[in-house]
Amino acid sequence: MAAVRVRQQQHQHVQQPVTPPSPNPTIKHRKKTNQKFEKMMLLVLVATIAVLAVFVLNKQAAIQTTNIDIQKIENEIEEISRQNVDLTVRVSELSTYSSIWKKAQELGLTQNEKNVKVVPGE
Repeated sequence: MAAVRVRQQQHQHVQQPVTPPSPNPTIKHRKKTNQKFEKMMLLVLVATIAVLAVFVLNKQAAIQTTNIDIQKIENEIEEISRQNVDLTVRVSELSTYSSIWKKAQELGLTQNEKNVKVVPGE
């Protein structure tokens, strides 16, 4: 009797009908107004990114130009500083007593103690 019950249970499992899948799954359609809005927002986003990119590139170009100008001015400052040092050395060489005396002799000046006047100092 137990064997008959087992067979009946197995037979019942086999005889159960297989449920077919649902014929049409539900598809949600989007409204076209939302698609138009999303397209417009995407267009605005792309335009904003393009404008910001141009703005950043413009500022970078201005910074680069300013840096080049600064570098040129620094080079000019270095050159003028070198010239100032050279001129300072030349002034110190030309202001020695012997160089002044040589230049005076070239110009025809002589040392005459009778022409020397002493001015009282304050």
